[in-house]
Amino acid sequence: MVYVPPMRDTKRRLLWHAIVMVLLALLGGAFVQALANPRLGLSAHVGGVMNGTLVAVVGAVWGELALPPRAARLLFWSALYSGYVNWSGLLLAGIFGTSRSTPLLGAGHAGTPWQEALVDFCLVSGAVVILVALILMLAGLRAQRPDGVRLFSRPLA
Repeated sequence: MVYVPPMRDTKRRLLWHAIVMVLLALLGGAFVQALANPRLGLSAHVGGVMNGTLVAVVGAVWGELALPPRAARLLFWSALYSGYVNWSGLLLAGIFGTSRSTPLLGAGHAGTPWQEALVDFCLVSGAVVILVALILMLAGLRAQRPDGVRLFSRPLA
């Protein structure tokens, strides 16, 4: 059974979270120079804006997706989880001055083992979960919706 998620509520929730992510990233950008590693602080600033933009894209295409209910819920929570966790992992790396997960930007810095482990968890889990979200988006755009609309209904060439 193909499920078209309720568009209005979910779309608005995704867009709301996207704006919150961008706002947090912009506010964090004001404190970049105060962090243990300002280069990672700048990465958190830019990464937060990019994650917020990606969540906004998920919200923008939400009505075009044809996904089973579980897949739609998984996409929603995956987009939010990855957006917040990727940004917070980069911000924590800048605050703590960790380098294990970010050797290029963290050169010359080292956090305590628990700080490195926390940043590792955030960045690795966020990366895996965003891949899940992107695959679900591609599948939802490729599938035929109940109204018969299909992205690839005829050959492209």
